[in-house]
Amino acid sequence: MKAATIESKFPLLAVEHDCIISKDADITVAFKVDLPELFTVTSAEYEAIHSAWAKAVKVLPEYCVVHKQDWFVRENYKPATDKDDMSFLSRSFETHFNERPFLNHSCFLFLTKTTKERMRMQSNFSSLCRGNIIPKEVNKDSSVKFLEAVGQFERIVNDSGFITLTRLKSDEITGTADNPGLIEKYFALSLDNTTCLQDMELGADGLRVGNKLICLHTLSDAEDLPGRIGTEMRYEKLSTDRSDCLLSFASPVGLLLSCDHVYNQYLFIEDSAENLRKFEKSARNMQSLSRYSRGNQINKEWIDQYLNEAHSFGLTSIRAHFNVMAWSEDAEELKHIRNDVGSQLALMECKPRHNTVDAATLYWAGMPGNAGDFPSEESFYTFIEPALCFFTEETNYRNSVSPFGIKMADRVSGKPLHLDISDLPMRKGITTNRNKFVLGPSGSGKSFFMNHLVRQYWEQGTHVVLVDTGNSYQGLCEMVRRKTKGQDGIYFTYTEENPISFNPFYTDDYKFDVEKKDSIKTLLLTLWKSEDDKVSKTESGELGSAVSAYIQRIQDDRSIVPSFNTFYEYMRDDYRRELDEREIKVSKEDFNIDNMLTTLRQYYRGGRFDFLLNSQQNIDLLNKSFIVFEIDSIKENKELFPVVTIIIMEAFIKKMRLFAISLFNRHLTNRKSRIGNDLETSEVL
Repeated sequence: MKAATIESKFPLLAVEHDCIISKDADITVAFKVDLPELFTVTSAEYEAIHSAWAKAVKVLPEYCVVHKQDWFVRENYKPATDKDDMSFLSRSFETHFNERPFLNHSCFLFLTKTTKERMRMQSNFSSLCRGNIIPKEVNKDSSVKFLEAVGQFERIVNDSGFITLTRLKSDEITGTADNPGLIEKYFALSLDNTTCLQDMELGADGLRVGNKLICLHTLSDAEDLPGRIGTEMRYEKLSTDRSDCLLSFASPVGLLLSCDHVYNQYLFIEDSAENLRKFEKSARNMQSLSRYSRGNQINKEWIDQYLNEAHSFGLTSIRAHFNVMAWSEDAEELKHIRNDVGSQLALMECKPRHNTVDAATLYWAGMPGNAGDFPSEESFYTFIEPALCFFTEETNYRNSVSPFGIKMADRVSGKPLHLDISDLPMRKGITTNRNKFVLGPSGSGKSFFMNHLVRQYWEQGTHVVLVDTGNSYQGLCEMVRRKTKGQDGIYFTYTEENPISFNPFYTDDYKFDVEKKDSIKTLLLTLWKSEDDKVSKTESGELGSAVSAYIQRIQDDRSIVPSFNTFYEYMRDDYRRELDEREIKVSKEDFNIDNMLTTLRQYYRGGRFDFLLNSQQNIDLLNKSFIVFEIDSIKENKELFPVVTIIIMEAFIKKMRLFAISLFNRHLTNRKSRIGNDLETSEVL
């Protein structure tokens, strides 16, 4: 007995103008579908996605098949360790996840224009079972109308803002000499670009493609469906009593099913009016036979309910079918997979039906462009809106397109991802600021995550200023210091042997802007006045004048060392004398300089805190990119803590101001350069 070749049974004729043409003159347009990411869609957005699908399906002409095919294939993570400037920790992070298995998701959509006869064809007339195929003559008018409807379909879905359809080109469907096409990948059940065709066995033991053993679960009868469906479902593992974590209704057979599988979703668009007339006739027959069987009476009631829904809400009658095709190379593992698929369908409150009779026919009909070969007896009647609830509406997490970001891990599979949680959300309009709030109980990993975040931010050129209690960043700061050979990584902390100290009067260029002067004045007022004392305008003004006069003095005479000691001496000697020589005297009630000098005496040379504001290490914090203030040992100290807080605020504000000016100047330079280029071009013209 001579075995049949796949060439003799192959139903597709050609791929022309990016359309798949079958030997029965069916025309199919293929799309790559980009869906929203997992756990990122709200209830209202699920409704909007469902509405967009419904509007798009309604523009298709009669006798069309909408075939959505979701691939979920297990792959192993390949670390990216080929970058020359990669740090030790970044390289270790990548290698830690080497060969980590994860479920890769790809989604395709096939819109097929077929005929009334083909759509009602049963499995015994499939091209897989027939001895020969007689091509039909293509109706040009119907093809043109179909392609116009496909364009409208694509526009409606893309305009929704949630789903993106990308038309597949001919080479992507058929493949090239170097890369296999989608059809070839389907016959190998692999999306790998190095795949090759496999032999197929359609025997009594089931369906086999290469070494892959296939099991098929179908939803092909209305009795197998749940009593209530919706656009989304509550994901209990991540939901609380106060908040709902939502996924699409069909998510249990999507990314939540952790095995190699393909989820096929079919909608068969027929003549709705003819379907309803057929149901009206069937209802009359059931009514006339109801006296012989109670089942006829019950069926008549169900048909009446279906007709009432259609006429009351103007719904379109269609047929639908859904199946999950899973596979494994191990027969024992396949048994577990079969149970997993059944349990996931049960989570949708569907009745799992393991199909062994039509597995080969359904696999054949799932071929891209061959939806017209689908056996009609495997479908059930419904409406567009409830059928679309069985579409999977989310995909796995994707890497951010922005080059700036951090490495995180997929919460489902553990696969590393590159995420931009700072700039990209701003550009997309998701948020208007870059603030972040990390919340968790003790020991949950808050400091560990922040170490991970700031390390990667610093390695990408970001300036980091940290205020910490608990020495959580001492090791990271030491790493930065070693990597920069002591040029960066400043760690401020208080110990008895090495107390924390600053010099608020130090600048590298002797330039003091208004903000710098105000921060010094605020620091002095904080040291002078207690929390209950009110600062008068005269006191604030006189102290501000004194700061400005002292700054002018050290700018004119560079031999004066800028520090609190020399400022105190200036206030004690020169400024006190100036107050006495003024024509308009300042009373002690308005500005008591003696009280101020007495209060601040403990920060002067020989005082209890003389180390605090007279640092000999004049570190320029402005040009240091990694600074840590450890305040755990002084957070309860009423003298030291306010000083450290003000110094931190000043360093941060000055950094922000400097980089804002630098960014503005860079933008202005680029703009002048563009204007100059435009002027040169206009002169040439």
